[in-house]
Amino acid sequence: MSSARVVITGLGAITPLGLTVTDMWAGLCAGDCGIGTITAFDPVGFSCKLAGQVPDYKIQKYVPRAHRKAIKLMSRDIELAVIAANEALVHSGLVTKGIDPENVNINPERVAINLGAGFISCDLVELAPAVAASATDGKFDTRKWGKDGLELVTPLWLLKYLPNMLACHIGIIHDIQGPSNSITCAEASAHLAIAEAAQIIARGDTDIALAGGAEAKVNPMIMIRQCLLKRVTSENNDEPASACRPFDADAKGSVFGEAAGIVILENLENAQRRGAKIYAEVVGLGQSNNINPAYEHLEPDGYGLQIAIEKAMADAQIEPEDLGLVIPHGTGIAADDLAEAKAIQAALGDAAAKTAVWPTKSMLSNTGAASGAIDLVAAVCAMADGRIPAAKNCDRKADGCNLNIVKQPQETDIRYALCCSYTYGGQTAAVVLKGPD
Repeated sequence: MSSARVVITGLGAITPLGLTVTDMWAGLCAGDCGIGTITAFDPVGFSCKLAGQVPDYKIQKYVPRAHRKAIKLMSRDIELAVIAANEALVHSGLVTKGIDPENVNINPERVAINLGAGFISCDLVELAPAVAASATDGKFDTRKWGKDGLELVTPLWLLKYLPNMLACHIGIIHDIQGPSNSITCAEASAHLAIAEAAQIIARGDTDIALAGGAEAKVNPMIMIRQCLLKRVTSENNDEPASACRPFDADAKGSVFGEAAGIVILENLENAQRRGAKIYAEVVGLGQSNNINPAYEHLEPDGYGLQIAIEKAMADAQIEPEDLGLVIPHGTGIAADDLAEAKAIQAALGDAAAKTAVWPTKSMLSNTGAASGAIDLVAAVCAMADGRIPAAKNCDRKADGCNLNIVKQPQETDIRYALCCSYTYGGQTAAVVLKGPD
């Protein structure tokens, strides 16, 4: 059985640079930075007081009236995913029950949804009273939690914080009845979700898929964990725009944030039949694991990521010289950036010194499970526009990083682009896109 070709026909994104893909791309091209002082909570006592926060929005605008009661069961992660999914569907020209119930143009049984999701931390105001009621002599008492604490937690509380609820809410709103999966591999989640969705289409089990990821990391419980793991920068709190510095000699750590990115993947024949605009084709997928005992960091030689990149290029049947753009994970954590640089250099060989490398987290922050998806959306925009914006905050490359970091905007024809990611736990992933024929 021959595999179906998988193309991208729609894009959706909500990021610290704006509520739409257009906003994000315009901000990236202008060199804007979406990182600022945390306003979602009081960061007093936190070593890093910075985050990438999305602009204000009204979730009611993105949810049909018939489903608005469900808003009270949406965590911020879910809201972000719903907004990105809505834009991606509208952008693609697909009409679902949630877009216009009188003019649906899809078979919901032939639509899949695969989303990457993160560790969704609850709002402290929802759980704090229950925890306080469970204390005995200042210590948490499990018996008291079962007897008294749980009585103060709403019975539907858990439905806001299960990682599969992102896909569930979108599926219910848009009446998606095909295969569904939620990938929870931290910062590699979106690339893995997109890869699996592409494979579902390729083997003929569905015609269309919503794929990507979303995560809201601007939460005190998540932020304190990153501070304790020493993954954040504790410097530049007074200069947010220069805080996150991927591959730079002065990189001191990452800055975390919130976002969602979703792409519409489609069987090529189905897209052509309905006259859809094709933005790119998914031609290469790769994944692997690293085995660093220090789980919070990529292994020093980046070998696991190297394997993923090499697999993706082999799947795409291209040589390193064919790549016109690489969007790396690039967190701003010095040791991880160096390991990633080694991985890319090993995978691309001599071509690494020439291939344009454009890290984005200096402008978008590290948005966890969303990061791979918004990088993929940025790659599609770069291919469509024939433009690679300048990298931000990489003034002097770190020793050992011999990548061709884009310092000035470039006008160029990008035939193939590669995006890659890894987690603080070992999973690695890479995706190769091809420009439309």
